[in-house]
Amino acid sequence: MKQRVQKLIALAGLASRREAEKWIEQGRVTVNGRIVQLGEQADPDRDHVAVDGRPLRLEETPVYVLLNKPAGYVTTLRDPRGRPVVTELLRDVPARLFPVGRLDLTTEGLLLLTNDGKLAWRLTHPRHEVTKTYLVRVRGRLTREAQRTLETGVMLEDGITAPARVAGVRGSDSHTWLELTIHEGRNRQVRRMCEAVGYPVSRLKRIRLAFLELGTLAPGQYRHLTREEVARLKRL
Repeated sequence: MKQRVQKLIALAGLASRREAEKWIEQGRVTVNGRIVQLGEQADPDRDHVAVDGRPLRLEETPVYVLLNKPAGYVTTLRDPRGRPVVTELLRDVPARLFPVGRLDLTTEGLLLLTNDGKLAWRLTHPRHEVTKTYLVRVRGRLTREAQRTLETGVMLEDGITAPARVAGVRGSDSHTWLELTIHEGRNRQVRRMCEAVGYPVSRLKRIRLAFLELGTLAPGQYRHLTREEVARLKRL
C-alpha cells in the first residue's frame, strides 16, 4: 500500500515526519533511484526507498526509552551549533531513536525516545490530547487570579491555550512552585503561558507524560519501557 514517503521514513525510525520532510526537500531521498518531491508516495513492498543512498528498512525492532533529560541538552538528533544532543546519552542503545516531542535546552525531565514512528505520531498529535505534567518554579508569589487564567486559557500570540490543570501550588514571596498539566504541544508553551500572566519561569521539569513518570531516574539516566507500558500507550 502506498504511503507518503516522509511517513515511511518516520515508521522506519530514522527521523520524525518533520525532519523527513526536510530531507526530501534537500534531495536526500530517492524512490527507485529517482529523487522524490515532498508529497510523493511509495509502496514499501514494491518500491526501493533510500535515504542518502541507504535502503529504508521497516522491519527494525521497536525500542522505547524513557530518559530523564538534564538541562543543557537539545532535543534533536544533531545540532549545527555543536551543543550536546539527547541521543548522546543513549550511545549504548543499538537502535537509532528519535525524541517524541521536544524539551528546550534548559528544560529538564521526562523525554520519551523511540524508533516507532507510528506511536510517536499518535502521542504528539493534538487530537489525542496526551497530557504532560511539568514541575514549574516561577518568580514571585502566584496570585489566585493568575492561576485561574492558567486554568481557563491564556492568550498567546498563536491563540488562546486550552485549559490547564494547576496543582501543588506552594512557595514564598520570592518564588512559587506548581504542577502544570497541559495536552497541547506548542513551542515553549509552559514558559510562554507563565510569562503571559506575569510570572517568568526560573526552572522547568517535565515529570509526567500520560501515565509515565520519572520515578527514581537520575538526570541523564534512562530505562526501557515495559511491554505493559507500551501496550497502554498504544491504547491512549
